[in-house]
Amino acid sequence: MKGKWRAGLLAATLGFAGFLAGCNGDEKPATSPEGKSNGEVVTIDVFQFKVEFKDQFEQVAKAYEDEHENVKINITTVGGGEDYGAALRSKFASGNEPAIYNIGGPQDVADWQDKLADLSDTEAAGLALDGTLEGVTVDGEVLGLPFNQEGYGFIYNKNVFEKAGIDPASIVNFSSLEAAVKVLDSKKEELGLEAVFALPGKEKWVTGLHLSNTFLAPEFEHNVLTAFDAPTVEFKYGDAFKKILDLQNDYSVQPTVSLDYSQQVEELFSLERVAIIQQGNWVYGSIAGIDEEFAQNGIGILPIPVEGYEGDRIPVGIPMYWGVNSNADEAVIETAKDFLNWLYTSETGKEAVVSEFNFIPAYEGYDSEKIADPLSKDVYEYSQKGKTIGWAFMGYPTGWGENELGVQIQKYLSGESSWEDVIDASKTAWEKGRQ
Repeated sequence: MKGKWRAGLLAATLGFAGFLAGCNGDEKPATSPEGKSNGEVVTIDVFQFKVEFKDQFEQVAKAYEDEHENVKINITTVGGGEDYGAALRSKFASGNEPAIYNIGGPQDVADWQDKLADLSDTEAAGLALDGTLEGVTVDGEVLGLPFNQEGYGFIYNKNVFEKAGIDPASIVNFSSLEAAVKVLDSKKEELGLEAVFALPGKEKWVTGLHLSNTFLAPEFEHNVLTAFDAPTVEFKYGDAFKKILDLQNDYSVQPTVSLDYSQQVEELFSLERVAIIQQGNWVYGSIAGIDEEFAQNGIGILPIPVEGYEGDRIPVGIPMYWGVNSNADEAVIETAKDFLNWLYTSETGKEAVVSEFNFIPAYEGYDSEKIADPLSKDVYEYSQKGKTIGWAFMGYPTGWGENELGVQIQKYLSGESSWEDVIDASKTAWEKGRQ
């Protein structure tokens, strides 16, 4: 997600699109997705959360328009530092309901189920990789199509590690990570670093969703549905969670609670002022936009070790899904479905997904050799080796990750609360969210 996207996912937890279908006598007759010339122009307003591929997505939408002269696609992107979930709810409340919008998994499906069309009949749904549709399937109906696969961990500067004499492959548990961080800190001046980490404490999705997932997914058997059905949360690996959070905070550019995503990725890491950031493969485009050589040859992913569980895994999952508004006009629904299907199954769309979006495909029929950027390749290799942690955060109670746990973590980083306060308040909020 930025996955920022929460971002994943929720992380942002959602995104959206408005729709409009109209017929204008001044418009020339056009061909519908089914190939029928009917003169009707269908407008699809897409409101989505992934800021990292905004420009590329708009270009691909234009390619679809070129192939379907009766279709107009408008794309609005809300993400990054903005709350996508709140924006989506506001959009629907305004009466300007989207045709295509983003959902994050079973909790979002439950929240928006009466406004989600069945996508089971699309070719893309049939080609989705095993397990990727479980969280968005209800009573046999597929209510969302996966964006892609994403993974996150600690993105590190290879050149700085080499200069410091640190072998990234040696970092397989908390003690080895801590030792590496202390070496980097001791050599900050000669390495040209402002700090070892840049912890964006302002971004509640980074801490309350992504970081927490690393330590809660094992508790929920790496299964989003198990998390979704859980009436309580134990924080079985809460001490390990605290150690990783403290390590980042203690060795980060300060103050962390006011540090945002843009500062973390673009100002600090991409300009090589810090050595490590907690992010995912989605940041490649942002880094490449500032220093393409560094992005292509100087970065990689380290695991986020979970002491007491596993130390050499990274979380990998589906960051978001595309949903189609079931309340839209039939022509809008069918055109929206056709566009999403085209995006993931046509040669033009598939090429853009891998080469322009830098996505790790969540569908069959792709050439893995075409995965271009190093971060996505690292994620793919972790997946191939089975060295992954599931994405359970899409099954958190609505708003819990950011508005409850994320807020509590901000209080902790500011010195306003103890870690025990964070855990206790978050446990209580989870139980209330399940009532």
